[in-house]
Parts: sequence; C-alpha cells; structure tokens
Amino acid sequence: MSKEYWTISEVIEIFQVQERFIADLEEEEILCPTCTKGPPTKRFSAHDLERLRLAKILMEEMDVNLPGVEIILRMRESMIHMRKQFDDILEDLANQIRAGLIP
Repeated sequence: MSKEYWTISEVIEIFQVQERFIADLEEEEILCPTCTKGPPTKRFSAHDLERLRLAKILMEEMDVNLPGVEIILRMRESMIHMRKQFDDILEDLANQIRAGLIP
C-alpha cells in the first residue's frame, strides 16, 4: 500500500535534494504541500512528488530554469487534461455508435 503523504525529510531522502531546492519549488508554486493540524508540518502528496521528480529532471538533465519548469509542467497538465477530454469524447461517440444512435 502506498502512502498518501510524505514529510519533507522523506522527500529529501527519496529524491536526494537539498531543502532549498524544495523551498524554491514552493516559491515558484511548483509544489504546494499541505500543512497538518497541530505543529505546522508540511506534507507532500503523490502529485507533489511527481512534479518534483519532473522538475528535478528538467533542471538537472535539460538545464531548464525554475520559471521554465513551471511553464512546462503547466503545459503538461493542460495536455493531460485535453487528452482525457478527447478520450471521453471518443468513448461517448463509440457508445452512441454501439447504441445505434449514429448510423
């Protein structure tokens, strides 16, 4: 079973990054950790971890700067959303054809 949230120390260990790198991603709003009740503890979701993984690749392997990473990730998410919409349209069309609504 996979965890729902990870602490900053777990994220640092998993990705072998500095805390400053994570703070920079937060400042650029690439990562948006949730804060838990009680002592203020940041928790990172699986979505945050995926964005961090992609940001690290873009910055280390492709030499993209932080604003570029933010733009690329936003465009990627838009493309994923459009693909889902397209898939939904195709599925609806296929269902209409099966039902005989479209000759």
